[in-house]
Amino acid sequence: MSEGKVTLSVQGNRAVITFDRPDSHNAMTKTMYSQLYSICVELGRREDIRVAVLRGKGGAAFVAGSDISIFDTFSSGQDGIDYEAEMEVYTRALEDLPFPTIAVIEGWAVGGGLNLAAVCDIRISTPNARMGVPIAKTVGNCLSIFNYARLVAGFGASRAKRIMILGDFIGADEARACGFLTEVVTNDELEDRVDQICNRIERNAPITMRVSKQAIGRVLKAGIDQEAEDLIAAAYGSKDFKIGISGFQTKTQPQWRNE
Repeated sequence: MSEGKVTLSVQGNRAVITFDRPDSHNAMTKTMYSQLYSICVELGRREDIRVAVLRGKGGAAFVAGSDISIFDTFSSGQDGIDYEAEMEVYTRALEDLPFPTIAVIEGWAVGGGLNLAAVCDIRISTPNARMGVPIAKTVGNCLSIFNYARLVAGFGASRAKRIMILGDFIGADEARACGFLTEVVTNDELEDRVDQICNRIERNAPITMRVSKQAIGRVLKAGIDQEAEDLIAAAYGSKDFKIGISGFQTKTQPQWRNE
């Protein structure tokens, strides 16, 4: 499978960031995360960009999480703490862009891909979109406290628990009803609708949009007063995590030990 890439194109005041690894449903490699970070740093320094659109290549997925090979060398809970801290750097670079961001979700937005969509300001999908974090059924790790907070903000606490405890996937209509998705449109309408939203944003006052985005971000982070590293270490340092990784790679059902 390919290493994949994250690409940037700019047309006028509009940036388009594309996750390009369609043979793996755009699952993110370390290289791709690094490229995303570099793109966000570059865009954050530019004064001509008014909006960024993020989408997955191929139409089958936005991003289907992190590539499982990232976890191959993990041996302790500290590895999980370091990984989640690193992922937060990449995610925060996207979240903190000083202009609106639009996630275009076609098909799957899973795990880290759902986290990336969650930090975008507007989310628009096609009817086949499916969103979830099925790690309770697969690899047996956990999220950072910041990503749990993003799930609660986007879906509400009850649905966030369904996603994390039951491993449920949320469809487009339900995600729209609870407010996570801004709109759901047909495949035929998608390109025109994204263009219309971008045009509206480009006509609006950039400073008002920027400070409003930053203010809302501060409100959402106000209740997070700890990193919860103990929880991350408990999951990533467990025997169950190793069992989950092995099961994922061999396509077998993990036999959890609660150890």
